[in-house]
Amino acid sequence: MTADAHGFDTLAIHAGQEPDPRTGAVVPPIYQTSTYAQDAVGAPRLGYEYSRSGNPTRDALQECLAALEGGRRGLAFASGLAAEDTLLRAVCRPGDHVVIPDDAYGGTYRLFAKVAENWGLDWTAVPLSDPDAVRAAFRPGHTRLIWSETPTNPLLNVADIAALAGLAHEFDALLAVDNTFASPYLQQPLTLGADVVVHSTTKYLGGHSDVVGGALVTAGDELGEQLAFHQNAMGAVNGPFDAWLTLRGVKTLGVRMDRHCDNAERVVAYLERHPAVTRVLYPGLASHPGHETAAKQMRRFGGMVSFRLAGGPEQAVRVCNRARLFVLAESLGGVESLIEHPGQMTHLSAAGSALEVPADLVRLSVGIETIDDLLADLEQALRPL
Repeated sequence: MTADAHGFDTLAIHAGQEPDPRTGAVVPPIYQTSTYAQDAVGAPRLGYEYSRSGNPTRDALQECLAALEGGRRGLAFASGLAAEDTLLRAVCRPGDHVVIPDDAYGGTYRLFAKVAENWGLDWTAVPLSDPDAVRAAFRPGHTRLIWSETPTNPLLNVADIAALAGLAHEFDALLAVDNTFASPYLQQPLTLGADVVVHSTTKYLGGHSDVVGGALVTAGDELGEQLAFHQNAMGAVNGPFDAWLTLRGVKTLGVRMDRHCDNAERVVAYLERHPAVTRVLYPGLASHPGHETAAKQMRRFGGMVSFRLAGGPEQAVRVCNRARLFVLAESLGGVESLIEHPGQMTHLSAAGSALEVPADLVRLSVGIETIDDLLADLEQALRPL
């Protein structure tokens, strides 16, 4: 089943998920096994020999993710960071250099600054929305990769994927795009020239806050084979039940994302008018510096909203603590709405660095609840003491 032949929602429900040929079950089975009986020495049945190397449930998810992103090869991992680490070690060597966003996700920053750097990988953080800054950061012969998030976490900055792809390929480098915030329903970076897409499938793809996972999807077969080798050699794969839960979530991705976007737009309109809010960060706003780029490369603008408060860090923390329907929790992309203080939660690892986020910032993952209930909760959380 290919993206050329079917629409997005059809692919989400059917790609890699044909009825079971033995029983006719319409939902792919959970192959909860570590190993497989072989027909003869050197003749594993259907190629399956050990579940780190291959598992039918994981294969179903990988095929589905590749179809949704319009890619050639999908690979599933135990977490988004496991996928990131596998990609870095597969395409980079000690002494290589990577360009990353100057507002990267805190876990990504920690991976580069505390893990990859010790392995001998160098990196430079720049605003990826500024092509001149990206070009100036390149070290010809050493820069192997541009690592992009768009929109970024949590500042929701937007980078021009096609422009970054052109820059990367000019210098014989690769472009990786973390597409977690947008999901493949809203944005497909491979169609814009990216070489590989990264996901925390924990978020919108799984969609129900009940599974942790990650994924890579490649535009080309050669990179896909290279990453598949490292997936097996490094072993950070997800289990079959995790793969099954993610597949179940993916089936409703399109309808969920439309509701996330609907609700986020109403939340943004409310926050824009609130006297306690000094700035709302959302690519759907015409005032957002990346709005035109986002409109060009995204179907809609997503369910993530950040805002800054006139009362400073103390008010930001107080609003997070006073929310009731918005659950105070890390992560994002589930059906329930979440609220967090990035500076002390998801992005604490960037504290004291050039990637530190503003202390007066609050981040919302807007869920799919009744919108009037969400607005009422924000009203009471923002009410002066």
